[in-house]
Amino acid sequence: MHPVFLETFGCQMNELDSELVRGQLSTLGYRFVNDPAEARVVLFNTCSVREQAEQKAYSRIGIVGKRKAAGETIVLGVIGCMAERDGVDLLRRHPQVDLMCGPAELDRLPQLIDNALRTQSAEDAMVLSREERTALAGNRSRRSSTLAAAEDNLETLDLSRAFDDQSIGGARRSAQVRITRGCNKFCTYCVVPATRGAEIHRPPDHIVEECRRLAEAGALEVTLLGQTVNHYRYEHGLAVTVDGRQAAQVGPGLTAFRSAPPASSRVTTFAQLLRRIHDEVPQILRLRFVTSYPRDFGDDVLAVMRDCPRVCKYLHIPAQSGSDRILKLMNRGYSRGEYVDFVQRALALVPDVCIAGDIIVGFPTETDDDFEQTCSLVRELPFKNNFIFKYSPRPGTVAIDRFADDVPDAVKRLRNNTLLAIQSETSRRVHAAWIGRTVDVFFSDVRAPRVSRERSEDESAHENAGTHASVMELPQLSAAGSVGVKALHASRAHTVDSGSTCWQAVGRTSGDLICSAFAATESTAQKMVGRIAQMRILASEPLLLRLNAIPPDF
Repeated sequence: MHPVFLETFGCQMNELDSELVRGQLSTLGYRFVNDPAEARVVLFNTCSVREQAEQKAYSRIGIVGKRKAAGETIVLGVIGCMAERDGVDLLRRHPQVDLMCGPAELDRLPQLIDNALRTQSAEDAMVLSREERTALAGNRSRRSSTLAAAEDNLETLDLSRAFDDQSIGGARRSAQVRITRGCNKFCTYCVVPATRGAEIHRPPDHIVEECRRLAEAGALEVTLLGQTVNHYRYEHGLAVTVDGRQAAQVGPGLTAFRSAPPASSRVTTFAQLLRRIHDEVPQILRLRFVTSYPRDFGDDVLAVMRDCPRVCKYLHIPAQSGSDRILKLMNRGYSRGEYVDFVQRALALVPDVCIAGDIIVGFPTETDDDFEQTCSLVRELPFKNNFIFKYSPRPGTVAIDRFADDVPDAVKRLRNNTLLAIQSETSRRVHAAWIGRTVDVFFSDVRAPRVSRERSEDESAHENAGTHASVMELPQLSAAGSVGVKALHASRAHTVDSGSTCWQAVGRTSGDLICSAFAATESTAQKMVGRIAQMRILASEPLLLRLNAIPPDF
């Protein structure tokens, strides 16, 4: 069968879409290659949220276009949000593109590829119609009603994923499961409602079964994905297939979250879904979710986070701005005070919870005072990190038509760098508070040694106190612990020079704090990947915790 190259740009939702596409096409006999030069079919899964990701995609399209102009026979496909947003205009501007498929129509991708391949192999020149080259939801999404959602073939794509080494991230043993698609929030800067359509909620039984099958395939960690996961709410009996099975359904409006559903109602909330997965699939040792919406985040979810030990103590909950005026222009639906109240409530109810977010600087009309309010928010709250972006007008958003992009780029860059520096100090305080504690770390990656490196301020402080931070204690390994978990206890004093030829095993705590442990050899570091181990935190940096070293006889 024809070789396929697939490159993904953008968010975790795009990464999951690509995984599902890979599984779907592999089942049909296509084989995937890592080099686009070897591929007969080249697919780019695109993002339209960030300008940089979009420019990379256009660059790749241009490169393949030159190969086609030179006579190579290649099927070039653009899938994902950029295809949905630009529509057939993309075909006009880039005639080298053979097919386009939006994120809500990926179940139709094999048909589009087959159409293109048949056309290229035909003896007589054939011209495909627009319908034979594109699968786009358009403004009137076929998934924008309860009936359409019940006929949702995209749900079949989720259910038919391949439960193999690829689906659990290889040795990393980490997987993603979609619980909702689309978004109903309509923030003025965001194109997601236009590209991914209305918010669709999957049946809870389907989600639990998918998690179970991933665990059986070897996954230790599962991340539940959605644009606003805490707004997951499935009403049983509302959407069913012709043979009586539960089907995906359109999510309720925002007013539905102003009060809890009656106890007698046939509704599964996000808190109930989270607890079901935790209790029914105990093989999953880490259960995460992203992204959360600050408004309507109930104490019921926080209680599950507190009471269920395998649910991670981590909240990615974007603030976007610390100014009430800017938040209103963004149509975020909450105030600064409401955001602060939620974070304080989470900190009070969930011990050791870690908070991360997103912030946009330079939104139209943002003044120095607006920006200072954002700076003060980052100083006030214990963000472990924030993803900070300069505002850029995105086609298809409300903001591009409603507001002039009147903040100069030089001011945006200055504010971006200023806020990054403030966040670095906040991150430093958050990470330093963990020094001396023993935590469970899920290792997922390995970094090659660096021959030399500059010492951080924290390491210099250790050195001035008589302890060289570049010499890490190498403890005795104990086999104690539950299935999939090993404990590392500090009981014998070996040392590893972190500044010479040491490899690093990199992982995360339950609160998503990034950690690094030194190992003398690559094989020792690689053995940690896909494992959860108890480690002691010896030092910290703004975005990293330094752990005790890994013994060579692990």
